[in-house]
Amino acid sequence: MKNVKYTVAALALSLVSFGSFAADLVTSAPANQRVVGVISATGGSNLSSLESQLAAKATESGAKSFQITSATGQNKLHGTAVIFE
Repeated sequence: MKNVKYTVAALALSLVSFGSFAADLVTSAPANQRVVGVISATGGSNLSSLESQLAAKATESGAKSFQITSATGQNKLHGTAVIFE
């Protein structure tokens, strides 16, 4: 019974660690990564929320990092970012 508890705990911890890999925001293209695409987000109420939306999309697409290339709008922001792998 004790082994089962340890096995379940180890599996749970490994799933948590895999889910925590998020894409990093960079200010310039990383030398050791290549461009794999462009993402966009719409509806941010401020720059922080727009950055969060872009970060979520970058992570969802499997990117290691992303660089915001544009942000426009007033009350409803739209932004684009290049994603790197």
